Amino acid sequence: MVDQNHEETLLEAIVGPTLAGARLDQALASLFADYSRSRLQTWVREGRVSVNGEQRRPRDKVDLHDRLRLRAVVEDQVPCAPQNIPLAVVFEDEHLLVINKPAGLVVHPAAGNPDGTLQNALLYRDPALSELPRAGIVHRLDKDTTGLMVIGRTQAAYKRLVEAIAARRVQREYRALVVGSMSAGGTIDLPIGRHPTQRTRMAVNPLGKPSVTHFRVLEHFRGHTLLKVMLETGRTHQIRVHMAHLRHPVFGDPQYGGRLRLPAGASESLKQVMRSFNRQALHAKRLALVHPIQRRSMRFECALPADMRAVIDALARDANVHWQEQEYEDSAEFEDIEGLDDYADGRD
Repeated sequence: MVDQNHEETLLEAIVGPTLAGARLDQALASLFADYSRSRLQTWVREGRVSVNGEQRRPRDKVDLHDRLRLRAVVEDQVPCAPQNIPLAVVFEDEHLLVINKPAGLVVHPAAGNPDGTLQNALLYRDPALSELPRAGIVHRLDKDTTGLMVIGRTQAAYKRLVEAIAARRVQREYRALVVGSMSAGGTIDLPIGRHPTQRTRMAVNPLGKPSVTHFRVLEHFRGHTLLKVMLETGRTHQIRVHMAHLRHPVFGDPQYGGRLRLPAGASESLKQVMRSFNRQALHAKRLALVHPIQRRSMRFECALPADMRAVIDALARDANVHWQEQEYEDSAEFEDIEGLDDYADGRD
């Protein structure tokens, strides 16, 4: 079957005793484990699922021996060839891969970046990833944002990672150097959507998707502030948009940062360091998740990249403050947000 630009695959299953009385979307997620529950819910609403030949809602219950039919969409894959691009691997096993993404590396092929991406690099490193959507990539970092990313290496691991991110059970902590003096931390709970007139930009938009960012001040400099940022949601450009909306844009941000602002009376050496930094000062420093197969808590950390560290060190010298990168254990609230350890132990 063909539906416009996508091919369909017809799948069928019979409800057994263990699923009798379950919600339709729960039964589908169990019977068709290759697809995420959110995608299956969407297909139910689109009429791609029938129960004994009839349309149902995701929350409707199924009975023993019900026949479920699913017209699954096989999405067109963007051509992506393997390329020998070095990757900084933090951890890997047969189920997942954690990398430290450098600045300048685009995650997916797209207009303007047809190759040379993380996806190309992953396909070279592990050709079996060609069987997974986007080579197992389950979340994104912007081209010039650095830091930790997790990739699923099997269908089961990929599916469970996608579901964990949707359920906010993958925790991400960032470092952001922002312009201006921020007196205290807080939470930004403002929806983000496309900019009404500039389609390549995002903006706080009442018609956008719910977006929540938590932040805490780590250090004050003269005219700049170093923040720890925790994402509750993962919208495109979320940290950059939220900070710009507060009039404290991420330093160096070419889209949302505006002109370069130097501390009053800055030395020539400080000016040189700041002028040479030409990307957003944003780094995904810490990552915590439950192993998708082994169900054990895992936590990863990577140091600030050298160029961002150089800017922060220069600002610290200018402000005559002693700054050092926090140790992992100092971030107590990162240890068990959203009940991560309880989930790992099967107590969710």
